Amino acid sequence: MKTYFQATQVNDRVYWVGAIDWSIRNFHGYATDRGSTYNAYLILADKVTLVDTVKAPFLEEMLVRIASVIDPRKIDYIISNHSEMDHSGCLPQAIQAVKPEKVFASVMGTKALQEHFHLDREISEVKDGESLSLGNLNLTFLETRMLHWPDSMVTYLAEDKLLFSQDAFGMHLASSERFADQIEDWILNYEAAKYYANILLPFSALVSKLLERVKGLGITIETIAPDHGPIWRKEVSRMPKLYATWAAQRPTNKAVVVYDTMWQSTALMARTIAEGLRAGGTMTKLMPLESCHRSEVVTEVLDAGALLVGSPTINNNMFPTVAGTLAYLKGLKPKNLMGTAFGSYGWSGEAVGQVMEVLAEMKIDLIGDGLKVKYVPDESVLAECFSLGSRVAEKLGKVSS
Repeated sequence: MKTYFQATQVNDRVYWVGAIDWSIRNFHGYATDRGSTYNAYLILADKVTLVDTVKAPFLEEMLVRIASVIDPRKIDYIISNHSEMDHSGCLPQAIQAVKPEKVFASVMGTKALQEHFHLDREISEVKDGESLSLGNLNLTFLETRMLHWPDSMVTYLAEDKLLFSQDAFGMHLASSERFADQIEDWILNYEAAKYYANILLPFSALVSKLLERVKGLGITIETIAPDHGPIWRKEVSRMPKLYATWAAQRPTNKAVVVYDTMWQSTALMARTIAEGLRAGGTMTKLMPLESCHRSEVVTEVLDAGALLVGSPTINNNMFPTVAGTLAYLKGLKPKNLMGTAFGSYGWSGEAVGQVMEVLAEMKIDLIGDGLKVKYVPDESVLAECFSLGSRVAEKLGKVSS
């Protein structure tokens, strides 16, 4: 087999054999502006093992990378940490090509893989805390249910102190560099936060419990090999620390002002509210939905303490972009936020009330009853907008101090 795609050596016996997706720009509603990777790993043990596979269109790329190290037919075991199609999409074809002795998945994973692919072979279940001998090496499996699917688990290679962390500690980032220390920090920080906010935020309580559990096990982790993005071989504690901070969702003195506008009246209100927030000492992020994607909004909300949402009224409803963004945010279940709604209308004016209802459903601490104005705001309304921003800043400063 030609070896035009090369594996990347992680250590003496582990290789990255995944695929780079330079073109993907949408991951079920999450804007992946920098593409992604689908990471698979080859362990050269007495029992040669492949940890995860790749999205179906990238089967050939994975097999060729494996072939640059070893004949794929020498693989004895395949481990599926997660049955989502970006990691298991080519599993049936990989099984056919490799003909492994065994395929392993979590208890829930075996069911999910059969329901996905209706395989004509048995998948071997591994239970939480169970270990598997590869002859000269040993793997331990830890279930991470609902992080972020019911079948999810991680795999720990004890001898190398290496954690195959599945979707945890990853990011959607296509890059020719395989290791985090080869990539600029600002990119890593943003893409890691964006990934957490858009994928793992609803499960933050479970993230906190898992971090405590791993800490209690007393295992040492010197390398983190996630299923998306770069591998962590330096500053390995950085990602768990960030996850602990994000999972806690403690409010900070930061406000996100999200809005859309028809004839710039709601936009003027948003800018004036933002001035009130800034004058009150609050770091403020103004996000017009004409140019900001909903997945960028939730990334900014991740470390914020306040969310203010502006919408004009159209056909007796909030503006479509605002409705879509709120539906997306509601599903991600951010916590410990205060907020309110504002907007301009022409004759019916339902949008502000509808936004307030959604914010209440999200258990956001509401400030006031919402601020709305007919048509174009005059000086008195703009003064109210500035005052609203100031009030939020004052309250946020007390909560976040």
